Amino acid sequence: MLKATPDLSVLAAAKHGLIYLTPNDWALIADKAARRQFQAGEILVQRERRIHGIFLLLKGTAEVQIAAQAPRYIGPGEVCGEISFLDELPATAHVVAKETVEAYYLDRATLQSLFELFPHLGSRFYHSLAAILSRRLRQVIDPVQKQP
Repeated sequence: MLKATPDLSVLAAAKHGLIYLTPNDWALIADKAARRQFQAGEILVQRERRIHGIFLLLKGTAEVQIAAQAPRYIGPGEVCGEISFLDELPATAHVVAKETVEAYYLDRATLQSLFELFPHLGSRFYHSLAAILSRRLRQVIDPVQKQP
């Protein structure tokens, strides 16, 4: 078993994050991730631009701005950039730091090499992304419905 750190604890405990990853998966990801910091007002993801990877928030809150929708907020343990990561097209939203945000950034090449070495990690990662996107789509379809 790999040693848990505060960052890994935040990621593993997130209710709306990559919920199917194991502690060892998190340790592998954290080892390869680049840690980034954003000040309030800085853009993590810019709509209409490709992002070539994903961000995993460790600290702070970011506002997700989608055209013609009320803003929503993401925090520690949640991901952004996942749609552009999946379809390799420009991002569908702006994501802006509301306060100081610390995040792990994982580019596509790094993740793909991890998935080649550890296929079950890839399976759990994509299963988690599917669950995140399903929950977010349900929120768009019925914003007043109570989400689990």
